[in-house]
Amino acid sequence: MTAGIVGLGLIGGSFAKAYAKEGHDVYALDTDRSILEFAKISEDVKEELTKDNAGLCDIILICVYPGAAVRFMKEFGSSIGSRPVVIDCCGTKREVFAEGIKIAHEYGFTYLGGHPMAGTQYSGFRYARANLFHGAPMVLVPEDNNDILLLSRAKDLLSPAGFSGVSNTTAEEHDRVIAFTSQLAHVVSNAYIKSPTAGSHKGFSAGSYKDMTRVAWLNPQMWTELFMDNSDFLLEELDVLIDNLNEYKEALKNKDSETMIRLLTEGKVRKEEVDGR
Repeated sequence: MTAGIVGLGLIGGSFAKAYAKEGHDVYALDTDRSILEFAKISEDVKEELTKDNAGLCDIILICVYPGAAVRFMKEFGSSIGSRPVVIDCCGTKREVFAEGIKIAHEYGFTYLGGHPMAGTQYSGFRYARANLFHGAPMVLVPEDNNDILLLSRAKDLLSPAGFSGVSNTTAEEHDRVIAFTSQLAHVVSNAYIKSPTAGSHKGFSAGSYKDMTRVAWLNPQMWTELFMDNSDFLLEELDVLIDNLNEYKEALKNKDSETMIRLLTEGKVRKEEVDGR
């Protein structure tokens, strides 16, 4: 198999390492030539992805910001051809997917939206690892959710990454859910660490602090683009959170233990409902 990787950050770099480790050829493209050359020296990348060899790939994984993903498809569209399955791996789907489908129809290549549900608080090729996706789910957004042949083909082409499973949904549903499961968590973590008390946490913090603040260490440019692309759903989740927090705040102000017990119990029961014990 030959895999094309666009962007050698944490996600793209991990895909490159995963495919190379399984013995597949990897062609890659990155705006930073030094990273591309390092990846070639480390034998995670065989050669640069170009318009001349893009059509030789079996799969092309676009692992850059949404706007850059669209620019790549426009620039390389006429060179991709019918062989590769092109999958963008952006964190939001509606805008990039709508543009991607248009470009794919224009140039006649096969395209799906995608989102590997894995990552760390770090970014860049230096933190990429071949097992990043092991045990993680992969979400696909096809134009036709009933295209079983395409979904099966995509699943086979993604197998070297080691995902625990591959599911499919719509761009709308993906963005609605991801606003809660990922984006809201990053906003809350980033805001939480801004407390003046954070500077004196050492010696007083354990797992709760570490869990709550891990994703505060984020890429501001990337997450800003993702937040803005999904601002409607993210605003809805923020409104719900703020309303809930105000209930806790009022219970504290009024020293209302009965209400606080109710609120905490509701949250505990809800956690059990959605995730089990």
